[in-house]
Amino acid sequence: MRRYLALLPLALLAACSPASPPPDQNPPKPQSAESSSAPGNATLGSIQWYAWVDQRLHVSDDDGHGPDRGSAEWNHAVQRKLGQEAPQSPPGSPQWQQAVDSLLRTRPAM
Repeated sequence: MRRYLALLPLALLAACSPASPPPDQNPPKPQSAESSSAPGNATLGSIQWYAWVDQRLHVSDDDGHGPDRGSAEWNHAVQRKLGQEAPQSPPGSPQWQQAVDSLLRTRPAM
């Protein structure tokens, strides 16, 4: 019985402690356009999505020289950049875009 009485203050202390840490007082920083994470609301095949893929894989150079985003040439350049991981779907197809998006979201930036 004495053993249980000795543990009672510890049990009360544990029961009164918060279950989770207090929320962070600093609001999250907004992501810049240069961020390597995909825009959360970008639709596959949209201008924003193509820009994100281009940035992640460096299809175009820093001066913007390269194939037009979304063109057959650009799609094949993405395939080459992905190498062994490249989707087997026809380049540019909705299935291909979904596979590229999934791959780039889980892959570290180049």
